[in-house]
Amino acid sequence: MVREILSVELDTQTALAALAWQVELGVDEAIEDTPLDRFAAPAPPPEAPVVSVQDAPKAVPVADAASGALAQAAGDLAGLKAAMAAFDGCALKRGARNLVFADGNPEARVMIIGEAPGRDEDRIGKPFVGRSGQLLDKMFAAIGLSRDAEVAEDAIYITNTIPWRPPENRDPSTDEVTMMRPFLMRHIELAAPQVIVVMGNSATRTVLQTTTGITRMRGNWGDLGGRPVMPMFHPAALLRDPMKKREAWADLLAIKARLGR
Repeated sequence: MVREILSVELDTQTALAALAWQVELGVDEAIEDTPLDRFAAPAPPPEAPVVSVQDAPKAVPVADAASGALAQAAGDLAGLKAAMAAFDGCALKRGARNLVFADGNPEARVMIIGEAPGRDEDRIGKPFVGRSGQLLDKMFAAIGLSRDAEVAEDAIYITNTIPWRPPENRDPSTDEVTMMRPFLMRHIELAAPQVIVVMGNSATRTVLQTTTGITRMRGNWGDLGGRPVMPMFHPAALLRDPMKKREAWADLLAIKARLGR
């Protein structure tokens, strides 16, 4: 047994020594046993298998089709909220305390869309009620708008892309956002705002169907079915980096100008 161990060690040392000797001589690549013709034409790629219509994947997952049907069947905001509460296709519902539907005046000219509920929102059942919500209220109060205003001219209406809190406040997954997007689109149709404000990456990408990040998108008007959409930094980002508040103020002024206030 000792001889076998010594033999392995000696063989390893011999191999390493031989390798070091070759490197010292200038060897810089390994040569295969079979010659390789680098001037030969590459082999054609294998043909794609023919897929029949029956075997082809469905364009719309079953859960997404179900959420779309429920959303379109809702004739008003109360019906939409009931449809979302009855929808069991999203696993986030099972771990959340409350459905976070909306807050503010549904007749407001401005609709604000956030990303997903946090701990405070999940507990109370309303969007933007924590520190981010307090900052949000101050931001829009600076241009004369409030979620508590009874007059639509001075009001805002607030919702999220996802109505249930993701575990540990993680970002909603692509599947979750896609599944719940029909409800959000119907929410916009029923509320019929004049201006939409999307807060943060998730809301911007969900509403505008883009992969571009919020840093490049903010401050530039987008469009959703003829409605102007203003992407802004999420209030949570402003709390982390107060230097972004200057850009947020510029975006608020642009919203104010669009409303003619």
